Amino acid sequence: MRPDGPRDPYAGPEAGPEAPFPIKLCGPVIKGFGRGSRELGIPTANIPTEGLSTTHPDLPSGIYYGFVGLSLKSCPSATGASSSTSGSDSTTSPPSSTPAASTAVEPIISIHPAVLSIGYNPFYKNTVRSVEIHILHDFPRDFYGAALNLLVLGYIRPEYDYVSVDALVEDIRIDCAVAARSLDRATYQRFRRDEWEAWLTDFSWMDNVDTHKLEREMLNQKE
Repeated sequence: MRPDGPRDPYAGPEAGPEAPFPIKLCGPVIKGFGRGSRELGIPTANIPTEGLSTTHPDLPSGIYYGFVGLSLKSCPSATGASSSTSGSDSTTSPPSSTPAASTAVEPIISIHPAVLSIGYNPFYKNTVRSVEIHILHDFPRDFYGAALNLLVLGYIRPEYDYVSVDALVEDIRIDCAVAARSLDRATYQRFRRDEWEAWLTDFSWMDNVDTHKLEREMLNQKE
């Protein structure tokens, strides 16, 4: 159960990430439990947990923050996207968690701040561990099948159970604000530039992913 009292407005050392961070994960965006948008109004992008199980099997469950690199090139629903690139989102305040009703075309490759849950979500009593990423950016459409690189830079808090959905949503919105403020610091902003930008926007691993199989799975999940 979540303890009473105010939350710290920042997470992680002012000097920048400490071991075991940064942690690098990647994978295609897959279908999750479907609760983020439907029940909570906070959409999430899920990726497979295999990479986490292999590289950091003892990483505690909880709420984390970092940057994601996203490529819509392999995304079946991203038809008509432009070929421009972008990595200039502001992280000074938490954005709306409701997808914008916009016809603007998303860039093919972009970098965004994110807050994520690694674990079982005690409120829903999940039996399967998941990596659920809420990207601090409004997207006009779903992007199942998109290639996603995740650079985890810090830990915010453990997982809690809650007395209600409203209490859960309130804490998630605080998590978003904490992640945005924490990532806006210069010692964290450097992780979206230079060699880290090169890693965040390198999706060569997708060459080994069966995109046709992934697309069939996405279609089956919509039926």
